[in-house]
Amino acid sequence: MGTPTSALFALGLVLGATPALAQAAAAAPDQPANWWSQAGGERGPTRIVWAAHKNPETPYTGPNKPIWHIADILKAHQGQARWEQQALLTRDFDGRYVQMAPGDKAKCMFYADDRVWGWVYSGQVKVTIDGQEPRVLPKGWVFNVAPRLSYCMETAGTEPVVFFRITPAGQVPSYPQNETPTPIPGYTYEKVKITSTGGYDSFNMPFFNVDEYGASSRTGERFLYDGHTSSNLNIGPPLTQLPPSTSWGHFHENMPEVWLNVYGQVCALISGIGVVHGEYGDLINANEERWHRATSCPNTGRSIRMAITPRSKEGQVHYFQIDQPPGNSRPAAPLWTGLPARAQDSSPAKVRERVRNRFSVPLSSENMPPRPGTTSMISWVCFHAANWDSLI
Repeated sequence: MGTPTSALFALGLVLGATPALAQAAAAAPDQPANWWSQAGGERGPTRIVWAAHKNPETPYTGPNKPIWHIADILKAHQGQARWEQQALLTRDFDGRYVQMAPGDKAKCMFYADDRVWGWVYSGQVKVTIDGQEPRVLPKGWVFNVAPRLSYCMETAGTEPVVFFRITPAGQVPSYPQNETPTPIPGYTYEKVKITSTGGYDSFNMPFFNVDEYGASSRTGERFLYDGHTSSNLNIGPPLTQLPPSTSWGHFHENMPEVWLNVYGQVCALISGIGVVHGEYGDLINANEERWHRATSCPNTGRSIRMAITPRSKEGQVHYFQIDQPPGNSRPAAPLWTGLPARAQDSSPAKVRERVRNRFSVPLSSENMPPRPGTTSMISWVCFHAANWDSLI
């Protein structure tokens, strides 16, 4: 992989599962004349822009790292009946591997305005959510607790249960009246009343069988999606070889993209790291503004990676290389056909030279200086699909 912090790239915004990515210059036939002010839509034509890329790349801090192998976590906690291992902490999410011993029962609790969700790696856990029938979840199931709904968890059966759970970062839980709140420094729990409710809709399901989904031919299904939180089940089709090293995928501004490997094996290229190989249950983290490209590992069959991302409902901007198609394969003809020859030359040396010089003509009418600690880059815009497997 080259030097992603100094390269031409493309930006994709795709809302809904639309195939408009191939339309590099033409607008959709039914697009309004003034697409800039189109209400709630991002169906505008492809455009070339400048975007800032962190330089040097965003470091991994705290519990965050490119990949957590669950085999290493289990080994580190060997001999312990119950434990928690924090593996993710971002602005939005706190993700932890948890083991509960047989007979263990967690306190019932809820979060005021954000969801809790998780996936069962091994064993069985009984999950009780307000308004839902209690469910015993074996390996491969996920649960989705809507805001303001209390949830309770207890081990089912005679074996420990191991699961990965995501809660809102930096938030403290509330408890139903019949629970005793766990003390938290700096807070005093007071007895109050609320009338707010939570619930489910066509985009959100309290329980979902990922193992069954992965073994089927079904695609495009989701179990969790709202204005703050998204957890798409991104399917990677079988591959015989990885995409070429010149295909870097995309990156996001101001947010990491994290995947929990919930079916098959996932190979992810992360800039500055290389290709990481995720086994079942591993957590992969492409830190904010790092290029990343995730696929099934070659000759391992289909894979599913459970994305852990914010802002999906409003759309997540994808920054793509300008000399590669959205996704991981090269088109028959370059997307930049018709641009001057100097703009078509995408060799690494020329790319780095253009970025260092912030060359902006004819690709941009502005020559904006980059922010401190960033490199200014040229991009083209398409559109992010909130549930498009090949991109996220």
